[in-house]
Amino acid sequence: MIQKADDRTLREAIARLRRGALVAFPTETVYGLGARADDAAAVAAIYAAKGRPPENPSIVHVASADAAFALAAEVPVVARALAARFWPGPLTLVLRATPGRVAPTTLAGGDTIALRVPAHPVAQAILVGLSLPVAAPSANRSTSISPTTAAHVEASLGADIFVVDGGATGFGIESTIVDVTGELSILRRGSISLADLAEVASATDRGERVEPAGQSMRAPGGMARHYAPRVPASLRSRESLFAETDLRRIGFLLLADTVARDGAEIVERLPNDPVAYAHGLYAALHRLDGAELDAIVIERVPDDSAWAAIRDRLARATS
Repeated sequence: MIQKADDRTLREAIARLRRGALVAFPTETVYGLGARADDAAAVAAIYAAKGRPPENPSIVHVASADAAFALAAEVPVVARALAARFWPGPLTLVLRATPGRVAPTTLAGGDTIALRVPAHPVAQAILVGLSLPVAAPSANRSTSISPTTAAHVEASLGADIFVVDGGATGFGIESTIVDVTGELSILRRGSISLADLAEVASATDRGERVEPAGQSMRAPGGMARHYAPRVPASLRSRESLFAETDLRRIGFLLLADTVARDGAEIVERLPNDPVAYAHGLYAALHRLDGAELDAIVIERVPDDSAWAAIRDRLARATS
């Protein structure tokens, strides 16, 4: 049920969340599937709708840094510095959780909480109006392509979900997740890079980690297969893009300056700039996934650090 993000829709979204229902809404990264983080039944409904493994925690969204830190048992100085620099925005901080403030299912049974203050005006309007923490993983079936439009949400989760349509999201990939409970470390690469974080403090990049199946995760984004189309997808270098593509219907996701072979059935192109590429990545994968293909071939992106989050998403999408 897609509803344009006007005042009436926002009031309805807030009322639904307050009574424990699910609401999908845009953030500046991707669309989230939200429920009251303090309501165990509501959070369980998120997991059921997504088919999300119970060991995968949900990011908790709040309207301000003060609201975020009220949910933490301790707030290191570096956490406040990062919040001052990057919130509201696409940064998630993992802190020790204050017991009893959110449903245990939100934390996947762990003792830490992943907190974010989104910048998107629709998300902010909902969070300010609700004045409660909202658990909100991406609004799609677990492991599938994240949604960057309201239509992506409906295609993945069905028409019964109340979706606040705020247009296409801006950054296009998920938030950077940083653990601040000990040595500063990136748990999921995202829109804020290691170099960006270095403006505040040095950090270790553990974004390539893969969490063992069935084990409680410290933060989302650690599964080997994630952000993936239904159609089998593979990564290839530019030189081998069109090898062994003789008899099946194949779609290609190429960089803007790559020359496609004659007769390639479907070609999606993304800019050679990592920010612009990230903005269009999931939308391009959604289009290819819906094109009745037998396979998707994705061109490898550059190896430099500016593309690290993109390489992470492509690696997990093709696992």
